Amino acid sequence: MENNTKMKILDEALAFFAENGYKGTNLRDLAASLNITKSALYRHFDSKEAIWNAVLDRMEAYYIEHFGSSEKLPMVPRSCNELIEMSMHMLDFTMHDQKVILSRKLLITEQFRDERARKLAALHFLTGTKEMYTKLFAQMMENGLLKKTDPELLAFAYTSPITVLVQQCDREPEKEPMIRRQIEAFFHHFVSVYGKE
Repeated sequence: MENNTKMKILDEALAFFAENGYKGTNLRDLAASLNITKSALYRHFDSKEAIWNAVLDRMEAYYIEHFGSSEKLPMVPRSCNELIEMSMHMLDFTMHDQKVILSRKLLITEQFRDERARKLAALHFLTGTKEMYTKLFAQMMENGLLKKTDPELLAFAYTSPITVLVQQCDREPEKEPMIRRQIEAFFHHFVSVYGKE
């Protein structure tokens, strides 16, 4: 039961931090939204900073579990079509998972206040995805599916425009269908240029 309450607190805290920022989040309001007292909140976490760090820990673990990382790679695609399918699946997760959307909003706003948020923003918006695709592309080159070139530069070219377009979708959700089509067209173009099938 205690673990369940802690998870509910962290889910609600993620929403509060994403909406109001760290400074704008009041623990009394957070507790009230959970129908518990502020003292009950302190039985689970000893400070606002402790809740903040637990939210970041959970957010990072959730993203790695569902998206992958350079240390926890998804299955290496066995064809260029599988690369496109995997990338579209990851895109849909990134664009539609509510925890990921809230996490992205939190990181975008808090990266200027908090050093850990800054590092996580860099990891999730560029370096982490690039490093993961660098390893995937190196293996796909080894397997004869992609032209041999610098896998890191290729991963940078593959992931950077997607990050920008996902953030545009956050700002202008009404453009999501158009943005999704643009990204899918980009994936097909990439495969037509670098694929060897």
